[in-house]
Amino acid sequence: MSSEYKLKTPLEKEDLARLKIGDKVLLSGKIYTARDAAHKRLVQLIKEGKELPIELEGQVIYYVGPTPPKPGQVIGSAGPTTSERMDPYAPLLLDHGLKAMIGKGQRSNAVVEAIKRNGAVYFAATGGVGALLAKAVKSSRIVAYEELGAEAIRELEVEDFPLIVAIDAQGRDLYVEGVSQYCLP
Repeated sequence: MSSEYKLKTPLEKEDLARLKIGDKVLLSGKIYTARDAAHKRLVQLIKEGKELPIELEGQVIYYVGPTPPKPGQVIGSAGPTTSERMDPYAPLLLDHGLKAMIGKGQRSNAVVEAIKRNGAVYFAATGGVGALLAKAVKSSRIVAYEELGAEAIRELEVEDFPLIVAIDAQGRDLYVEGVSQYCLP
């Protein structure tokens, strides 16, 4: 039986510890967008001991490359992208304070272990409904790597952004456990 929670960023480890796979979350506050090109740059800065363009402690990164907004919109379609492309970078970002990621699809064992080690979570956003998800975005501004276009890092202000806990802080994985419930032995 799943529960429903409202969370606000920055996220606290204690708030994430109570979440279980399958729980529904309405997330509000500031989150960042980043895909693989931006992740590669962030990891390089960490390895070089340089300052990051965003604060990672307690933050959320949404794996999305939003489309340009139409007149009167804050952001265009903003559906999740496949998360596995960020797997080579995610453990180091989690070790540097990142508390949650939003995307779609399974994660590597290394990411699951980093989630457990850091008391973080992985949220799934529903794919194919990017225009509907964009309605939860109240503001958007580019904060780093503008030259990357859709893959630039943006700061989004979201209100009641709908998510499902896909991997909880204990490392339980909805993509594994959920499937096993419905497959024949």
